[in-house]
Amino acid sequence: MTTVDPMALMDDAPIELKVTESRAARRARLSTGGLLVGLGVLLAILSFRARGDAAFALSDAFAAVPLPTIVVPGMATALVCGLITAVVGAGFLSGRLTGSLRTWSAVVAGFAVAFGFVAWAGSGSAFPFPVANQLSGTIVLATPLVFGALAGVLCENAGVVNVSIEGEFLVAAFTAATVGSITGSLVAAMLAAMAAGVAMAALLALFSIKYLVDQVVLGVVLNLLASGVTGFLFDQLVQPNSATLNAAPQLSRVAIPGLSAIPLLGPALFNQSPLVYIALIAVIVVAFLLYRTRWGLRVRSVGEHPEAADTVGINVRRTRWMAVLVGGMFAGLGGAYFTIGSTGGFIKDITVGNGFIALAAVIMGRWHPVRAALMALFFGFVTQLASQLQSLNAPMPSQFLLMLPYLATIVAVAGLIGRSRGPKADGVPYTK
Repeated sequence: MTTVDPMALMDDAPIELKVTESRAARRARLSTGGLLVGLGVLLAILSFRARGDAAFALSDAFAAVPLPTIVVPGMATALVCGLITAVVGAGFLSGRLTGSLRTWSAVVAGFAVAFGFVAWAGSGSAFPFPVANQLSGTIVLATPLVFGALAGVLCENAGVVNVSIEGEFLVAAFTAATVGSITGSLVAAMLAAMAAGVAMAALLALFSIKYLVDQVVLGVVLNLLASGVTGFLFDQLVQPNSATLNAAPQLSRVAIPGLSAIPLLGPALFNQSPLVYIALIAVIVVAFLLYRTRWGLRVRSVGEHPEAADTVGINVRRTRWMAVLVGGMFAGLGGAYFTIGSTGGFIKDITVGNGFIALAAVIMGRWHPVRAALMALFFGFVTQLASQLQSLNAPMPSQFLLMLPYLATIVAVAGLIGRSRGPKADGVPYTK
């Protein structure tokens, strides 16, 4: 917000524009700064309970190019990282960090928190922290979340709240496992999963767009419906015939020549399942569609101001239908990853709440496909980190490690993201 000094209008003096901070921006800045200061102080306190040195293995035993293992003092590393985080937080509180400096400072603080925490938790352990496994596991765990986040971004930019991502995941996972087991074809399994996701999305669109049912309640109902139907079919049909109906083939890793040979990053980024590459391409495609095409402009317009969009000739209902169905296609691919992308078989409630995490990634990413994908990577990182720390016998209760991903998500949403405004007409039924 800019203001003009009224006295400058009385003479020929040059007009000075003063930039003032909005209340929402100030609240977000203070909450971020307070959180970073708190995390920094906590990390500094924990540093005095470090048990010795912390080792970081940059490659695994099967790496073509073995990399060295880095050993750092656990106490000193955690203490320095805590101080860096606290200093960045103080910069946020003072308001001296602006523009790109604020962004890069936040990145540095995030890296300092992660590195310092791992250095403290892994100090004194008999085994080094496997950095390569951490990177690869992050990508694997984040892939279905990326697909789910894209589904949410498309739906909510069009003005439809998609709480049913979990249900779309579940039905698609069941369909992929069943069709893959019957046909033995991975292509058929993926296409069937996409169709299942679109079918669930059609139910969401039908009742929310045509019959104007409350979208949040509808999403919860669809999730319960998906859980009940897949659980019933699994008990009555699939489990008694698991040899023929629950033994789908699995997607093999595809190594990209040249890139996969890059030390450390190559195996994690360029030797993955085809669904990982499809997810990366999907993020680029969705971002292009939403912000570089006429269709994307129509989608965003019906999500912001459907009355105005209708006035200029845009069919609001048809546009919302298309966005929801395309989102269901991406959710179907995310659901397929739980079965043909990992185990090849289906179990009841195999998605374990990942659809809700994908919805949180949408909010944390402020309804932008790229930022939502980054938030999905964040949750994948924290989930993989909790698993790795359990194997290192970290000095903390196992129950805390189990809730660490969800705790990190809550902290990120409440402290770092703060209040964020979605599309103005998100969740508002449109009637002429």
